[in-house]
Amino acid sequence: MAEQSEILQITLKIGTRPFPMNVTRADEYFYREAEKLINERYRYYADRYPAQGNETYLMMALLDIAVKYKRIESEADPAPVVTALESLLADIEKSLPQ
Repeated sequence: MAEQSEILQITLKIGTRPFPMNVTRADEYFYREAEKLINERYRYYADRYPAQGNETYLMMALLDIAVKYKRIESEADPAPVVTALESLLADIEKSLPQ
């Protein structure tokens, strides 16, 4: 558990709503960057689809970010690279003299 001195009370503003939170000093940067990312996508959808409402913009931003996260997660899967390397290694071993 983090020491009390490492816990910060911050308020993030997501869309039009403030969210008071307690975060560790080490995680504050990530929360602030997440706030920026969410609000960037929120503004994108608010500008593109006027009069839809705060909740709709937040849900669209959430879905956008989640899809990008899942795409990156699938691209970061090392299994195809490992398979390719194992195949190459097998080919190299076959070509070496016994």
